[in-house]
Amino acid sequence: MGRGRAKAKQVKVARQLKYNSGGTDLERLRDELGVREDDSNHKDDADDLNDELADRYADYADDYGSKDDGDDRSSGRR
Repeated sequence: MGRGRAKAKQVKVARQLKYNSGGTDLERLRDELGVREDDSNHKDDADDLNDELADRYADYADDYGSKDDGDDRSSGRR
């Protein structure tokens, strides 16, 4: 007999979540997740990593790129 009441409550909660989604407190969520305001430096870290990878690739291309100029595919051999 109590299952109908529990199901009705679940339906009520589901409807509230579906139709009333505009009340999210982003500051409270940020506090709960432990995100700090100064975490916006992540983009700078990613740029530094991309620069480092680009430099490493350039070194690799300098070391091996000149030898591959006359590779077998350009001469028709496989």
